[in-house]
Amino acid sequence: MTIKEIQEEIIDEFSMFEDWMERYEHIIDLGKSLAIIDETFKVDENLIKGCQSKVWLHSELKDGKLYFTADSDAILTKGIVGLLLRVVNEQTPAAIIDADMSFIDQIELKEHLSPTRANGLVSMIKQIKLYALAFQSKVSS
Repeated sequence: MTIKEIQEEIIDEFSMFEDWMERYEHIIDLGKSLAIIDETFKVDENLIKGCQSKVWLHSELKDGKLYFTADSDAILTKGIVGLLLRVVNEQTPAAIIDADMSFIDQIELKEHLSPTRANGLVSMIKQIKLYALAFQSKVSS
């Protein structure tokens, strides 16, 4: 699936919920289903700066696509990073760099987070794009 198709799937999914409590529960469930990050990647250099909670993000390039693993010490934050990784996992660096991540606005995620969590969300997206940029240069050279 393309990033756009995955985003549309998430928007449809979130439209089924009546209120934000149900949406939060769904995000928490996504966090619980996030693949477990290898403990060797839970190091300071993989911590996302700008997050109130600790969020570790690791990426590897395989066959021209990026594969991410992540974890957080806060369950809602773990769900948020899980939601982001659902969109970008197994995509090419170029597709991730070009991704508009518009689903975040369409499901009104930022508006329903505390200011510190919303900043953390922006930091997660920024770090994902930085990984993609770094791997893009390896792919093109």
